[in-house]
Amino acid sequence: MIPHRPLSLGPLSLPYQRPSPQCRTFSSPLVEKVIEDLKTRMTDKDLARIFENAFPNTLDTTVRWHVDGSSGKSRKQKKDGLRNDGHWDGAQSFIVTGDINAEWLRDSTNQLAQYQLLAKKDSQLEKLILGAINTQAEFVIESPYCNAFQPPPPSQVPPSSNGQEDSVHPAYEPTRVFECKYEIDSLANFLALGNQFYKSTGSKEFLHERWYLAIETLLEVLEEQAKPTFDLDTGRFEGNEYLFRRKTMAGTETLNLDGLGNPLKGGTGLIRSAFRPSDDATILGYFIPGNAMMAVELQRAATMLTVVGKSELAKKLRERGDSIERGIWEHGVVMHKRHGEVFAFEVDGFGSSIIMDDANLPSLLALPVMGFVARDNKVYQNTRKMILEQAGNPYYLDGPAFGGIGGPHIGLEHPWPLSRLVQAMTSDDDDEISHALNSVRSSSRLGLVHESINVDLVTDYTRSWFAWANSVFAQTILDLAARKPHLLFGKGAEPYVLG
Repeated sequence: MIPHRPLSLGPLSLPYQRPSPQCRTFSSPLVEKVIEDLKTRMTDKDLARIFENAFPNTLDTTVRWHVDGSSGKSRKQKKDGLRNDGHWDGAQSFIVTGDINAEWLRDSTNQLAQYQLLAKKDSQLEKLILGAINTQAEFVIESPYCNAFQPPPPSQVPPSSNGQEDSVHPAYEPTRVFECKYEIDSLANFLALGNQFYKSTGSKEFLHERWYLAIETLLEVLEEQAKPTFDLDTGRFEGNEYLFRRKTMAGTETLNLDGLGNPLKGGTGLIRSAFRPSDDATILGYFIPGNAMMAVELQRAATMLTVVGKSELAKKLRERGDSIERGIWEHGVVMHKRHGEVFAFEVDGFGSSIIMDDANLPSLLALPVMGFVARDNKVYQNTRKMILEQAGNPYYLDGPAFGGIGGPHIGLEHPWPLSRLVQAMTSDDDDEISHALNSVRSSSRLGLVHESINVDLVTDYTRSWFAWANSVFAQTILDLAARKPHLLFGKGAEPYVLG
């Protein structure tokens, strides 16, 4: 393989990985300015090259379809006049995950996050993110239990198959849905996309009938998934609205008990999640990081809705968010014999808990990043110490070439760079931050960030094109540029802040 030139001026000689301008799927002059600003200031030219490749990667390669809504309608009216109720109206954006031609709600929100602070100064970027909110709203309205979606019908981009044999309730249309694993963080990320947009731009353009319908649909799912496995009064089995069965040889790819998953106790305030953000099945369905993110985003959305005069809907969101938050502190904090009070990864409300962390976001490590706790919170600090060592976290994987938190999705020899980036964003220690950042730099030999890296060999990786990881790398650099500028720009450097 011949590396793309020009190579970086650092010792790793990393390749340039951006498409030629005419082949990029979206462009923003403001994004280009940020790249130039940081390239010239960063002292480590290999890190600068990865940022140059990673920061625009979503715009360069993953905007599969976008219309700005200027024509009034983003779809052709059907001849029979059906569905003339706002479906696919206005700006729309379909953002694929990278090497898979489908949009994950979680991934796309994270892929766009580093551009949110620029949107107020770039009208085209603002329309792109507005379109992403509108598109996600349509996905949530139609299939709220699903995590990954096919190209929207108006795009005329053909759907693809995930090659699986799934039996799912509620049923979905496979030409609209790529995969239907119910993950609480998918819905939380839908909320987050709008919350970030409103905070950054002040725009209320996405607060229309379809978005409000998506919010009501989301609240219905939360109500359904707060129900216990057994009736609290009679003790009789109640079942669940969501069931998932897949023909597979991997236990993490399906739910036991004929698609239901393990029993959960009611009255906890927590919300069931059938799958984790890694797309692996939960063991105990009250997934704490996902519940934490949902609580935060519900509360943020409630604050926004109060400001715009939607007090009744804001009250619903606030009450649900507060209930989840109380449930986490009551049921999601457990006593560890070595570390004291820590956050569990999953619980069932009966007293059982899973002690671990996974690299995928939301994670326990990322609780301060998502805004659930401060970095110096005692329970979080205890948890952080526990999950960043193999003695406390079975998925903390380490070796001579690379180390960090992994998960069951790839296996026991492949930690994920995502975890090292989140480690840097949740630390105030310069040495820890530098070590985490340098480990990602040294393992990114293609000039982009991979999904996972073998602990013994950095050239053994998964996914050469993974926009989510590239976006988190860019977010980490921007975080440090504002919070720890000397680590990137040299002693005495001034902070660099977007917006």
